[in-house]
Amino acid sequence: MRTIQFREAIVEAMSEEMRADETIYLMGEEVAEYNGAYKASKGMLDEFGEKRVIDTPISELGFTGIGIGSAMNGNRPIIEFMTFNFSLVGIDQIINNAAKMRQMSGGQFNIPIVFRGPTGSAGQLGATHSQAFESWFANTPGLKVVIPSNPYDAKGLLKSAIRDNDPVIFMESEQMYGDKGEVPEEEYTIPLGVADIKREGTDVTIVSFGKIIKEAYKAAEELEKENISCEIIDIRTVRPLDYEAILKSVKKTNRLVILEEAWPFGNVATDIAYKIQNEAFDYLDAPIVKLNTADTPAPYSPVLLQEWLPNSKDVIKAVKKVLYI
Repeated sequence: MRTIQFREAIVEAMSEEMRADETIYLMGEEVAEYNGAYKASKGMLDEFGEKRVIDTPISELGFTGIGIGSAMNGNRPIIEFMTFNFSLVGIDQIINNAAKMRQMSGGQFNIPIVFRGPTGSAGQLGATHSQAFESWFANTPGLKVVIPSNPYDAKGLLKSAIRDNDPVIFMESEQMYGDKGEVPEEEYTIPLGVADIKREGTDVTIVSFGKIIKEAYKAAEELEKENISCEIIDIRTVRPLDYEAILKSVKKTNRLVILEEAWPFGNVATDIAYKIQNEAFDYLDAPIVKLNTADTPAPYSPVLLQEWLPNSKDVIKAVKKVLYI
């Protein structure tokens, strides 16, 4: 099977869907002439033209609203934010229009729109460019939230997101665009709301998603040397969330560690922890541990940033804590 970059998987997903459906178009800052800020739309302007790959002014509120309005009128827009930090400028349109329009119209309007772009930290970008917003959007009924961690999942999930008749928040990472992975050339999709067991194990369940899951892989490899078997679940979709996959795993391992690149208060890990203790309490042999960033704005200093983010050493400590070793 061929190996391609994460960014190439994104380009392929959008391009394949646009070839099949003329109502799909891509709009955002630098998506056309510049081939995308992270080259995640490379070559698309040449193939589809300026009416379907549209450069915008620096006006997230404006092009977010235009996308939602066009979705109400039969199109299927893909709106790219250069970073989801900038989505805050247009968040009123997403939360109060895209997410609610189907209900407020009594089902007269579907909003088949995808908002995509990078989320979370990406090195020395400072406090205002290093935030994770998945729990913000997932807290809104009417939105679906997807965060792939590898090229294969990215392509399959994005194709499903584009075909979905509801608004989808599709979150990527600057630090994953160059990641390489095996991606089939033949057609495939991955359904939203279905988690994936990336590594089977027996001693502890580690749940994560997005780029931070790489730290779980590193930890599992180290722990294997000590005969500690970790099962790693990539939830892939934050909303709808595949609780059943996590419950099934916890009933086998009896221990749970949740790894998430987000502030510790009111996040996805908190919701998972509540769900598991509520529905699988009798199966737990140790309290659930969740790992998050420090409860501060992201620092600029690389030394402080390394301390701010959870890493594989933190995962190892958490696993040993729930194993009481």
